Amino acid sequence: MLALLLTSCADDSEKFDEMSVEQLYLMAVDRMEAKKYKDAGTAYAEVERQHPYSDWSLNAQIMSGYAYYLAKKYEEADEAFEIFIQLHPGHEYVPYAMYMLGLIAYEEIPIVERDQTPAKESVEAFQKLMNRFPDTNYAKDARMKIDFIRDHLAAKELEVARYYQHKEAHLAAINRLKGVVKEYENSAQVPEALYRLVISYLALGLYDEAQASAAVLGHNYNNSTWYAEAYEAMQAVKR
Repeated sequence: MLALLLTSCADDSEKFDEMSVEQLYLMAVDRMEAKKYKDAGTAYAEVERQHPYSDWSLNAQIMSGYAYYLAKKYEEADEAFEIFIQLHPGHEYVPYAMYMLGLIAYEEIPIVERDQTPAKESVEAFQKLMNRFPDTNYAKDARMKIDFIRDHLAAKELEVARYYQHKEAHLAAINRLKGVVKEYENSAQVPEALYRLVISYLALGLYDEAQASAAVLGHNYNNSTWYAEAYEAMQAVKR
């Protein structure tokens, strides 16, 4: 009977309204196993839509979001997890749903040269998870991902600062670079940011400020190539 059912439901033209909740759920499971994730998401969503008070509904809501995520249908996945959290704020699956909201945005983080809105949204979602469920494994993974995202955001700020320096807009560059040092102090981008602060300060004739940035760079990253270049720049001014 299951084989006949699945054969008759091979495409998106099925009349879901004519199927029982069990049939819908089994079809969704079969589509997941066949890696037809978008179609599986649609079937799981139908379970919840048609039978919201059934024993199948809760799992179907979560699985719908997960299936859409696997299909890279991120808008649909995001909506599914958001609705689940709103409808079931005290459910044991909520930490997972919150984690998936962060992961969806994480998956959409673009290269440094592009707009970083997804990166910021991912940090925000992961932070909400960590604040509400700090002791879960999901929160632990979120912390690690936030560290990566923050380094990525710092790299974006540094890329903008390089552009300003290239245009000799040193005040604008300094503002960006100071932001990197202050807001992303544990980022791998900080040594280069300090070096570029030295360069921009020197370009503006602000020797004391350049020296202060070079001192911080030397104190914290004295083995880096950025410190060697900053030291050379400072020595060149003395000569």
